[in-house]
Amino acid sequence: MRQTGKTNPRLTRLINDLKAASRDNGVALWRDVAKRLEKPSRNYAAVNVSKINRYTAPDETVLVAGKVLGTGDISHGVTVAALGFSGQAATKIQSAGGRCLLIENLVKEHPKGAGIKILR
Repeated sequence: MRQTGKTNPRLTRLINDLKAASRDNGVALWRDVAKRLEKPSRNYAAVNVSKINRYTAPDETVLVAGKVLGTGDISHGVTVAALGFSGQAATKIQSAGGRCLLIENLVKEHPKGAGIKILR
């Protein structure tokens, strides 16, 4: 019998936690991210560091519902939360004075979701 739905336990736990955070805090942002992650993985965002540099200002917080890739350069420090990071992307963000977080940690740090920008 063919299995339907997500098989990654981390991802299913994250989706459930995002929906719970949305209900508990009354924040639509977390439900939106959960809905994006419920879609097939081929539809996840793949954002390059150069795009983060282009669309952010220093000290902003960015959420990527997918993976951050290392193409390009970043000239300022930002906090980036994503499902995953390539090794090169993580080193570029951290060397520019930024932080790399998993989405789970961002929800704990900012339960109200204020000031978070979503990139696709």
